[in-house]
Amino acid sequence: MPDDTTVGTVHLRRAGVSLLLAPDDDGVPVVVHWGADLGDLDDRALADLVAARRPGIPRSAFDTVRRTGLVPDPTRGFSGSPVLEGHRVGGSAAATTPSPTGWSARVEDPPDGDASVLLTGADDEAGWSVDLDVELTSAGLVRVRTSVTNTLDGTLHLASARTALPVGAGATELLDLTGRWCKERAPQRHPWVQGTHRRDGRHGRTGHDATLLMVAGTPGFGFSHGEVWSVHTAWSGNHTTYAERTPEGDCLLGGGELLAPGEVTLGRGETYRGPWVLGSWSGAGLDPMSHRLHAHLRSLASGPPGEAPVVANTWEAVYFDHALDRVTALADVAAAVGVDRFVLDDGWFRGRRSDTAGLGDWWVDDEIWPDGLHPLVDHVRGLGMQFGLWVEPEMINADSDTAREHPGRILRGRRERPLEWRTQQVLDLQDDAAYAQVRDSLLHLVEEYAVDYLKWDHNRDLTDATHDGVPAVHGQTRAFYRLLDEVRAAHPGLEIESCASGGGRVDAEVLARTDRIWPSDTIDPLERQHLQRWTSLLVPPELMGSHVGGPVAHTTGRSHRLGYRAATALLYSFGIEWDLTALDDATLADLTRWVALHKRVRPLVARGTLVHPDHPDPAVVVTGLVAEDRSEAWYVISTVAATATQHPAPLRLTGLDPDRSYRLSDETATADQDTADLSTWWAAGDGQVVAGRALAAAGVTLPVMAPETALVLHAVAQSPA
Repeated sequence: MPDDTTVGTVHLRRAGVSLLLAPDDDGVPVVVHWGADLGDLDDRALADLVAARRPGIPRSAFDTVRRTGLVPDPTRGFSGSPVLEGHRVGGSAAATTPSPTGWSARVEDPPDGDASVLLTGADDEAGWSVDLDVELTSAGLVRVRTSVTNTLDGTLHLASARTALPVGAGATELLDLTGRWCKERAPQRHPWVQGTHRRDGRHGRTGHDATLLMVAGTPGFGFSHGEVWSVHTAWSGNHTTYAERTPEGDCLLGGGELLAPGEVTLGRGETYRGPWVLGSWSGAGLDPMSHRLHAHLRSLASGPPGEAPVVANTWEAVYFDHALDRVTALADVAAAVGVDRFVLDDGWFRGRRSDTAGLGDWWVDDEIWPDGLHPLVDHVRGLGMQFGLWVEPEMINADSDTAREHPGRILRGRRERPLEWRTQQVLDLQDDAAYAQVRDSLLHLVEEYAVDYLKWDHNRDLTDATHDGVPAVHGQTRAFYRLLDEVRAAHPGLEIESCASGGGRVDAEVLARTDRIWPSDTIDPLERQHLQRWTSLLVPPELMGSHVGGPVAHTTGRSHRLGYRAATALLYSFGIEWDLTALDDATLADLTRWVALHKRVRPLVARGTLVHPDHPDPAVVVTGLVAEDRSEAWYVISTVAATATQHPAPLRLTGLDPDRSYRLSDETATADQDTADLSTWWAAGDGQVVAGRALAAAGVTLPVMAPETALVLHAVAQSPA
């Protein structure tokens, strides 16, 4: 199609997905089909398909054919939630509700790479111009973003500029996620009935209860079966994600930024660009749906796929007990067990002897570190490890020099400060001086100590957030992005982790600017089995930090053996958060074996395909990583409760090449876990060789496993592809 034309039929195809756009009778762009690849259809076949999808005119309804366009429009009979809302102050607009028409399309559909369509429409009466950026990536992921420009005099007070995508009517079941601190990403499933199921995040950050994805699918869909559609709102501030089914037959998934009244105002010629909404379809369950999202997030990395360093973090080892000899002794043992990166967590800066003081004063505490951090950094580097540092740049304690000298830099909407959370407040990043101070402090720290890695925390919600009399979450989020961008631009090799009291800021937009997320403050492996599984719907494994903690979990008090703790972290960005100086030689030897096992698996963590073989017993949780060429795979088989039967049901292994045979072997690094019977093939030397097709269809027998134990299975192809 030539550039900048009126909208015609556009058929985009990538990675088994078709996105078919066509104009309705008034030239408004409509998604005719988003889902399975329709094949190479010529113009006549496409026209026939579009005609075959044309609806009729029911009784007691509008006297014209009504189709819901990419901008669902109440002036054109749409009865659901409008995506464009706002009002004008001043000027002489003749209409109040926007209804863009006169749509044009600019199409780019190269033979390789991503395809895109820029759709532009306008409502001259209301004074709105609307752009829709629509992309279909090479991985089959749909990306859509809505932008609004004020084209008339007066101020346009924007209430919403959301984005919605239609999905198949056969998707009658919804899956979304909720949660809280230390129990993030808990799934909830329910029928998709008529009405709106809407998940709003009003935390000023993504939130521990953020759904990540809103998934609609055919009844009973799982990780490896069923047709599913999903959307994700890529935004780190207040946001909404929703599913809507109308009596007229519309089935929509949508999302966008959640704006407070007056938060975004547009003068004539000014433009608001909404967040990207990511849409993923699969005809074979949740895993292929996630693979499209994983491919997109991996494509945002600044360089080729790397193998994430094994991390030792000091938090649950020393907490605020910082002393050079204490921390260097920890570094010595960390290096000995195979750690690549040593991270000094909270407690290193001025006045930070507890979590009640010091935030905002980003200089080294000379009482604890009289020579700065140089002796520690030199020691760590002398052991062959990288050095990382914890920071929380967006926060401030009232008990800090910065707050005492500049009390106006605390973000607030009233004379009184907002409610305290962990004895801290929010630093107003829209204050130019506050922004400059924290930026310059970060740059100085990174430069002085050649920091390789920042653990960037954010330990409270934003409440009563106002800047210059305007709701401030939108501006604060934009300022946070700018701060990340400036720090990364000054130090391109610096890696940054997004932590927000654990998993409070996990979304595709923050992942476009960081190198991994900390999915939860709990490293209790039982909790992690669940939350890592569901976080991986969006986040690929190498971007998800997972650490081996001590025998008794800091956040829950549960006790687990080393094998369970280490196996739970094995297939992710692996780390240790444990006082290694207190371990005996036998435990250190076992931990060293687990670190070595992870390093064997690590190439697949960065490049492999993550799978979750469905098992009929909910007590059995299986996670696998399959090589790109399917030459090998690693599976962690875990129990999260007592199995329903004495002998667990056979395990069907997904992801393998059906036309190759695989040698199976038990690679569990230590035998400290309780299994009642290993007299099956698991104990048989070199294991068994089984055809990939048989492994997927018939499966393998599992040993009898006690609750909260884990085994590691390695599958290696025995024949060429």
